[in-house]
Amino acid sequence: MNFGVLGPISAWSNDGESLSVGGPRQRCVLGTLLMERGKEVTVDRLIEYLWDDDPPRTARSVIQVQISHLRRSFPDVIQTTAGGYMAAVEADRVDLHRFRALVERAKAAGDPAEEAVLWDDALACWRGQPFSGTGSEHLWNAVARPLLEENWSAWTSWAQCAFALHRYTEIVTRVTPLVREDPMRERLQYFLIAALYRSGQRASALAVFQECREYLAEELGVDPSPEVMELHGQILRDTESNVGRLIGAVDSSGGAAPVEQTPLRAQRPRDFVSRNDLPRDIPDFTGRENDVDRLLALGMRDENRAEIAVVTGLGGAGKTTLAVHGAHRLADRFPDGLLFIDLYGYTVEHEPVIPAAALGSLLRAIGVQPDAIPESVEERAALWRASLTGRRVLIVLDNVANFAQISPLLAAAPGSFTLVTSRQDLPGLSGAQYISLGMLTEESSLRLFSAVLGQDRVDQEEPTAREVVRLCGGLPLALRIVAGRMLSRPRWTFEHVKQRLTEHHRMFRELRIEGHSVEAVFELSYQSLNEEQRRAFLILGVMIGGTVDLHGAAALLDCDPPEADDLLQELVSVCLFEEPSVDLYRFHDLLGSYAREKAATDLSPAEAEEARRRLADHYLDMANRAADMMGPRGHHYEIDRSSSSRYETTLADHAQATAWFERHQDNLASAVDFYAGAGLDEQAWQLADSLWRHYANHGQTELMMSTQEKALAASRANGNVRGSAATLIGLGIAHCLAGRFSHSLNLLNEARELLETIDDERGKARVYSSLSMVYDRMGRFHEALSCIWKVFEYAVAAGDRSLEGVQRANLGAMYQVLGDYEKALELCESALKIKSEEGQYETSAQVLRVLGEVNSQLGKLDQAFSYLSEALKLAQLIGSQRDEFYIRNGMAVAQRRSGDIEAAIESHKAALQLGEEVGQHSADSEILSELGCAYAEYGDAAEAQRIQERALELARTRGERHVEGRALLRLGLLPEAVPHDDRVTYLASAAKLFADLGAPETQEAQAELQKLV
Repeated sequence: MNFGVLGPISAWSNDGESLSVGGPRQRCVLGTLLMERGKEVTVDRLIEYLWDDDPPRTARSVIQVQISHLRRSFPDVIQTTAGGYMAAVEADRVDLHRFRALVERAKAAGDPAEEAVLWDDALACWRGQPFSGTGSEHLWNAVARPLLEENWSAWTSWAQCAFALHRYTEIVTRVTPLVREDPMRERLQYFLIAALYRSGQRASALAVFQECREYLAEELGVDPSPEVMELHGQILRDTESNVGRLIGAVDSSGGAAPVEQTPLRAQRPRDFVSRNDLPRDIPDFTGRENDVDRLLALGMRDENRAEIAVVTGLGGAGKTTLAVHGAHRLADRFPDGLLFIDLYGYTVEHEPVIPAAALGSLLRAIGVQPDAIPESVEERAALWRASLTGRRVLIVLDNVANFAQISPLLAAAPGSFTLVTSRQDLPGLSGAQYISLGMLTEESSLRLFSAVLGQDRVDQEEPTAREVVRLCGGLPLALRIVAGRMLSRPRWTFEHVKQRLTEHHRMFRELRIEGHSVEAVFELSYQSLNEEQRRAFLILGVMIGGTVDLHGAAALLDCDPPEADDLLQELVSVCLFEEPSVDLYRFHDLLGSYAREKAATDLSPAEAEEARRRLADHYLDMANRAADMMGPRGHHYEIDRSSSSRYETTLADHAQATAWFERHQDNLASAVDFYAGAGLDEQAWQLADSLWRHYANHGQTELMMSTQEKALAASRANGNVRGSAATLIGLGIAHCLAGRFSHSLNLLNEARELLETIDDERGKARVYSSLSMVYDRMGRFHEALSCIWKVFEYAVAAGDRSLEGVQRANLGAMYQVLGDYEKALELCESALKIKSEEGQYETSAQVLRVLGEVNSQLGKLDQAFSYLSEALKLAQLIGSQRDEFYIRNGMAVAQRRSGDIEAAIESHKAALQLGEEVGQHSADSEILSELGCAYAEYGDAAEAQRIQERALELARTRGERHVEGRALLRLGLLPEAVPHDDRVTYLASAAKLFADLGAPETQEAQAELQKLV
């Protein structure tokens, strides 16, 4: 086991699997102990780090809870001392101590090459800001800041050593971002300037010096150090004889070293992502030896078939624990991936995951891009099976409701192994091997107590311990709750536990197991909590959705995140709450039922409703913040943050916003349900409006439609016109994405009519923008153009320059399609100007592409290649792969027009390949049709016909009428491959289709048809 403190506090198993280290308080305790590895850390010192100058009364108890939880996560690491605790871990297992040892070795090294390797290894120990994630200001000032100085010193020593080895380019690459982070590091500035000069970049060296001098003058009112000033003077004189002397390394060649060029490579996602999604294996797994052996035997089979094992049993019997334990044991047998998905088959207040959604999650997990995931269950299942062909993958399908839920999810590839857990036998699952779990035997239960509490504690009261086992009914979950409570209460005896179980024993209304009630165990644990912990347990029992993160729990509990973290960790430590991933929590299904029942009797309806409202308001606030980072918003509204501002999670960029939505998407849908059910129509439509873009981008059309429909019903019930219109727009977009264009138009026009009654101009602009998208998909270009003009006119009238720039770009693209090239050029050039003025470049690659394609169509090939090359560089710079394959296709057409047919064919193929890699096929039919043209000009008529027929089929399948017409026209122009009558049919169909669309190709199709008839 390895640990890290030079960055976020982290832990890894020996095979590199990341392990949970808990919340900020737990990280702080662990980090402090690891820093002082092998030495005692007093409780008072831990309290000082956790609470700075204002510890609570319960500080020592909280420390004990954190230690208890760490011991469960990292057995044999934490030891108790006379005055505190100590981490018993080897020095090379902690990155801080490994770093310091490497530094000492580097300083003592006699060979510069060996020294450089040691400095590289030392610097590789750092992963970010040391001790981050602890939330302790005192720890930061007392420990982390001094460590940063050690890091800076190591970088300086590395730079000096690298310079002695003439590694100038490497110094420039690695030191430049460091001095930008902290320009006052003058010694590093010195090496950077010297390395730039020695690598032949004299102008850059002088520019860096100037930046350094200006920064120091502005911040401190001083000049750079005499050493840096002297180096500057030498560069100005262009003499390097003293540069080497000052730094201690002279270039024996006497000349400037050549500049190494590092190619810029566009990032490419892999076709298949190998990953390990398994939850953590519990360290004290006990019992089930025969079941484990059977499971391992199934996983070790070498038969040429897809193996399936079904683990069945009652809730709380340990089905998931067994499956995860066995999966970890089998990890080496399945190098291509270990996948885990909870299907919520028996989870209260959480609908079972439908097969389409489950397949979407699994496909994204193995690297399939969201845009490449088909709509239907059948197509998703086919893609899932095809993706696993030839790979050894283990999949755990947890908490399955019935056979229908998992039938499309079952892998068919030989060498795959699917582990299913369910409370049913799943009739109809042919070829599966079943492992049925009953209750643990008395001896296995005692071994579990011994593993958690120690053999001596069980031996001292073995007869009474057996009675406690019988009272728990042998249910593993119940046994672990009791053991966890006793571990945190060292004075409790088994006799005391037996008395409490007997005293509080009553039938659990929801569940009976072989005459024993698991409620007795839950009640014992609940009654052992203090008043604050009990309130937290009850309020968590009324939470919205199936999970809650730290900040959501803080809102629910009406406390600050550090306090909420303590409460959550205390509940986790006694097994009353689960932490499936860092700072994400949930109830086990049985405990959730118990918590809800307990809350219904012990919490007032008003208190429960207020707590749910706080959590819903938190979700609304965060969803609005995240939506602002996802793209332009059609409706802007102010969120009342008075009850949620202190619980907000910081979202820095688009990626973090997407991750937040992904983590909470089911809970957010439940929050819309809550608002709608409570008659809070304004909040319901605002939350639904914040969600639609995420659901649309990730193929969650079912959630998108359901949230919009519920918000729409609430808005209509309360006569909320704006809310009704906004949700109608969201529904319209959802139906457009699903290919139901006519229904989409009806919804959007209804929204427009509503917005006209309240004179909402911005809302109407949003409707027209959505209508243009639908019309464009339908091939109704003139209607799409009319809608874009309306949005443009609104943007100009409202003075919204950013929106105006977007619409100019959209207009330019539409005029290009319609053949008005001069208008397209004018609009795109003006869009570029606005983008430059506003400092926004997200659509610039598209605009440059259109400019390049229009110039290509006008025969201005030099200008075309210039624009397209610039567009390609920009698309790669901003990581827009969707723009990139459109640009590559435009580049190929320009190459074809220039006469370089072979290059055009390769560029078309590269565009198709890129679309395949990123899972985006929206341009496939267009690229194929252009590729067919290239083959026709190359003289391969048969291949041209085959590819055009593929383009035609794909365009018809997707309803892309304009591309359909182009493929028909081009098939009609292939006399060498297509019979005369077929050509007439193709050209007649193309002429009619183009005429219907009002497309500029109408005359060409009619002229070619006239030649044949």
